[in-house]
Amino acid sequence: MKYERNPPDAAALMTSARSFGNYNLPSALADLLDNSIKAKAGKIDILCLRENGAPTVRILDDGHGMTEDELFKAMRPASANPEDERAADDLGRFGWGMKSASLSQCRKLTVLTRKDGKYAGASWDLDDIADWQMGVLDYADIELLVNPKLLECDGTEIIWEKCDRLSEFGKVRRKEFNELLAHAKSELALTFHRYLAGETGVRKKLKITFNNDPLEPIDPFLRDHPATQARPVEHLELEGKTFNVQAFILPHYSKISAQVHERLGGEEGFVRNQGFYVYREHRLIMHGTWFRLVRHGELSQLVRIAVNIPNSLDAIWKITVDKSEAQLPSGLRSRLREIVKGLKGQSGKVFQSRGGRIRPANGQTPVWAKYVRSGELRYYLNREHPLIASLLEHQDVDVAHSFAVALSLVEDCFPAVSIGEDFMTRPEMMNQSVIDRESFLERLDASLPALLAHSDGSFEKLWELLRVTEPWGSQSALVEEYLREKGWWTNA
Repeated sequence: MKYERNPPDAAALMTSARSFGNYNLPSALADLLDNSIKAKAGKIDILCLRENGAPTVRILDDGHGMTEDELFKAMRPASANPEDERAADDLGRFGWGMKSASLSQCRKLTVLTRKDGKYAGASWDLDDIADWQMGVLDYADIELLVNPKLLECDGTEIIWEKCDRLSEFGKVRRKEFNELLAHAKSELALTFHRYLAGETGVRKKLKITFNNDPLEPIDPFLRDHPATQARPVEHLELEGKTFNVQAFILPHYSKISAQVHERLGGEEGFVRNQGFYVYREHRLIMHGTWFRLVRHGELSQLVRIAVNIPNSLDAIWKITVDKSEAQLPSGLRSRLREIVKGLKGQSGKVFQSRGGRIRPANGQTPVWAKYVRSGELRYYLNREHPLIASLLEHQDVDVAHSFAVALSLVEDCFPAVSIGEDFMTRPEMMNQSVIDRESFLERLDASLPALLAHSDGSFEKLWELLRVTEPWGSQSALVEEYLREKGWWTNA
């Protein structure tokens, strides 16, 4: 047998690299930030600019920079063996990160770097890459392109040009571009929140600016809030390597501000953000998954579980090239299922403790009431509740009568036996209260006209009524916040 060289076509391979992983703008930027962290950077500046409708991106760090040889290696496709042992703070894996992440968004990648006062620069241009011809920049070329900050101290700057994946036909509208940047900022603030906060275990606190605005960490577990329930850290072992798991139950929405609630819910809401949060060397890899251990929405929306793994477990967890996905090792399924099962009852109590009571201890007017007669216990809707009373007193007699009939129908079909059986057999699943802030406020808003009429049009009486009536009385701070937003509070 004889052997002959059969190298891949340069343009074909590098163009194919654009499809490695499942990159979008925030995940591609995150991959580059991983390299900056590895380079011991303390500050990273991200600039996403739109000039004449054409986007360009620049990422500058103050890390230790690279020599020309190190830069050439870093620019080489597949520059690292994923099975090699790496330093604990090394967030890379395949040696494709900078190239695949960058080229997933642009057609021209330029890297400028300075180490020990010496400069180097190189670029890949997919429109001019025949026979693996990489552009090499001299100092004059670098001086024309570089951020002035890199002329003052060591570091690295990455420049994306021809950003066709961020635009259509080379152009992008301002509104769409701003929405893209807002999403990227939020994702990066979550992905690197432990570095931004300088948490224990992180090498050093990291400062990131995005278009000159500093990123503030988004802690998905709201650990600084006094109402957050943090479960004990559990240390596990997999193939001789240790990692840890910790569960958190977030506060009820009535205990946090609208801004915090929106930030924690993200773009897809609390249901899609419950589940496991997998970290690799303090960097968030993926979140909002139950690994098919439980269905989304089956547990409380407030349950989140941190899984912290070292990079030595990459292969076992099957970390993808874009570092946005992982697979749960089969040997952990049973243990993590036990952890999830143990959280069901605890998470439900957060909501159940906030729900309405038949006889509120604080004297509030309840929605449901009960009476006992001749040994019979019966639940009924409280006709003295102001919203119910206002509808029963509707000026249209037929409407009022129909509503009264509907109330009686609900009471007659109250599933008392079924509720009793469920409470005895699976109490941890019992959850009847409104668990979503938006739903609560939507129902409040719909009720306000009738309640205001019941209060003789007096905003002061309306506020007093809300304070002593279920369910609004138990969420008075949230109701007050909403009335202020509506501009009603000044009249209360």
